[in-house]
Amino acid sequence: MSEDNRAFSMQKIYVKDMSFESPRSPEIFTQDFQPQLNVDLNTEVNKLGDEIFEIVLHVTATVQHEDQAAFLIEVQQAGIFSINGFPEEEMGPLLGAYCPTILFPYARETVSDIVSRGGFPQLLLEPVNFDMLYAQQVERQQASEQ
Repeated sequence: MSEDNRAFSMQKIYVKDMSFESPRSPEIFTQDFQPQLNVDLNTEVNKLGDEIFEIVLHVTATVQHEDQAAFLIEVQQAGIFSINGFPEEEMGPLLGAYCPTILFPYARETVSDIVSRGGFPQLLLEPVNFDMLYAQQVERQQASEQ
């Protein structure tokens, strides 16, 4: 198949699910806030049709203060992508790295907005190298198969 037949497009970007918990409010707002952040990222690929995929980027940010949860935010940022004409060996990196890279700024903005609305200082997640994360995942998967 020639590269001329390749097509990639975003059909829709949306928040699929989100949750925010602040178990220590309002007391936490009266303390000197020294946050400790832990962020977990995962992706999920759902095939919707022959050439249509839903990619869901799961972002979980837990902020601790004095060894107790200050807040927890979970966001599932999703997108529907039309992908056709790509060889099978390129589909993994497209679905596992390229699409999450597109979704991440939207998830980052959602996290920042919700945390601010929860009364906490703005939380800007650091940029993520999804190409590297995808390569590490492939390496782990190959090692476990051997």
